[in-house]
Amino acid sequence: MENNQKIIETFKAAQKPLKAGEVAELSGIDKKEVEKLIKKMTAGGVFMILKSNAMPL
Repeated sequence: MENNQKIIETFKAAQKPLKAGEVAELSGIDKKEVEKLIKKMTAGGVFMILKSNAMPL
């Protein structure tokens, strides 16, 4: 599974906003990679940032 998809699935399973570190821990993806991908997906309209947490749209 592609890392973008893993991140989305992690958010769906949690059913709440998560910090990048939480996503990294739950998905097994490196935190720096999670931060980079969330930033890209936010710019693409997939995620919305709520203060220091992210949530899929």
